[in-house]
Amino acid sequence: MVRGKTQMRRIENATSRQVTFSKRRNGLLKKAFELSVLCDAEVALIIFSPNSKLYEFASSRFDSIFLCFPNN
Repeated sequence: MVRGKTQMRRIENATSRQVTFSKRRNGLLKKAFELSVLCDAEVALIIFSPNSKLYEFASSRFDSIFLCFPNN
C-alpha cells in the first residue's frame, strides 16, 4: 500500500506539532550519527526548537565547535 503525498504546511495543532518535531528531531540525530559512523564523515548538526532550546550532534572533531553555544 502506498502512502498519499502530504502537503508541506505548518501543523496548526500545537500538540501534534510538538510530537512531530520530537520525532523528526530524533530521526535527524540518528541519521547524522549513522552517516558519521558508516561513511567516516565529519558531521555537525544544530537544531533549535520553537522554544529556542538547542539540540546538537557532532562527530569527533566538531565537538569543540559547540562549546561556543550556550546549552539551556
